[in-house]
Amino acid sequence: MYLVRIEHRVPSFEGWKRAFDSDPVGRQRSGVRGYRVMRPVDDRAYAMIDLEFDTQAEAETMLRSLRDLWSRVDGQVMSDAQARIVETVESMELARGETA
Repeated sequence: MYLVRIEHRVPSFEGWKRAFDSDPVGRQRSGVRGYRVMRPVDDRAYAMIDLEFDTQAEAETMLRSLRDLWSRVDGQVMSDAQARIVETVESMELARGETA
């Protein structure tokens, strides 16, 4: 699995989330299998997003689309976007009380 891992500042998390939920880049038709939105507990004006893909090519296409979008909204909805494509090498979910 491949992830586009994104981090950026947001002037208003609620405003940014409305824009994210409007899905301006068409996540599902672009191959996104799932996503996770995170927010640091010590910085409420920051958003972190993982978008999951089956292929590296889908992730690369999405990242190009996102960079195009960010160039038009930087400083309005978000700023200082950083993103990279990462490959999941290993993943494990532990049951409560279980150790690895």
